[in-house]
Amino acid sequence: MNQTQQAAPAPASSIPNVVSIAGVDPSGGAGVFADLKTFSALGAYGCGVVAALTAQNTQGVTGVHVPPTDFLRLQIDTLYADVRLHATKIGMLGSAEVTATVADRLAHWQAENIVLDPVMVAKSGDSLLAKSAIAMMRDALFPQAFLITPNLPEAGVLLEQRAPETVKEMYRAAERLRELLPTSSARWVLLKGGHLPGNELVDLLFDGDRMVELPAPRIETKNTHGTGCTLSSAIAALLPQHAGLRPVEAAVRQARQWLLGAIAHADELAVGSGHGPVHHFHALWPRPTGPR
Repeated sequence: MNQTQQAAPAPASSIPNVVSIAGVDPSGGAGVFADLKTFSALGAYGCGVVAALTAQNTQGVTGVHVPPTDFLRLQIDTLYADVRLHATKIGMLGSAEVTATVADRLAHWQAENIVLDPVMVAKSGDSLLAKSAIAMMRDALFPQAFLITPNLPEAGVLLEQRAPETVKEMYRAAERLRELLPTSSARWVLLKGGHLPGNELVDLLFDGDRMVELPAPRIETKNTHGTGCTLSSAIAALLPQHAGLRPVEAAVRQARQWLLGAIAHADELAVGSGHGPVHHFHALWPRPTGPR
């Protein structure tokens, strides 16, 4: 698919193949492992390319290792040469060199439905993206992205300004973020408003013409590790499965509704003593009946 085209669904008779190009979180709450759970829960076959390794648990990140770019290139080329991938989710990349390599190979393979989650900071506050990689992301990956999913602090970094502090400021930030994407084709910004205070959060979905407010109740739990990774991978899994009127909006709405369920059931899990993961299989696993 040429990147100037609208998102195309997978054939109705097939299960879409979706790949995550991201880091590895050993605790399974974020990164490639969380993305694979998400793909599986939402009816897509998941593939993964490891762009970074972390030493990480629910309390923090103690180390980051970036693989050689030659091997990263080999991972991508070997996979894309064999598997028809209907969507590509990009998460943690770690360095400018890794970002440039991913951008180069995705352009070579004309990757479809690229959902870019500009991962910069872990839930614990630890940095996950070198400053030198931010400009590379804007220059090399944004032109290929079909949809970007920054949160408010990430939006501030990308726009080189303070993070939006009100919904009104989010509107202007979403407009400015859309200006970073190609203007000649259908591209989307999903600006996530979860960092704003209040009992209701609002995300904004914008295609350069139509701004859609997406409200949701705030769910009180500390177990929200990997929510950004999970939402972007949910959208990537669902984009190829939606057709008809406003397929992107439909995929985003379904992904958000599913994530709300995953957050609402997060306390059923007992993973670590910090910010635990959301429950990716909340709709598939039986409810617990006794003490954990």
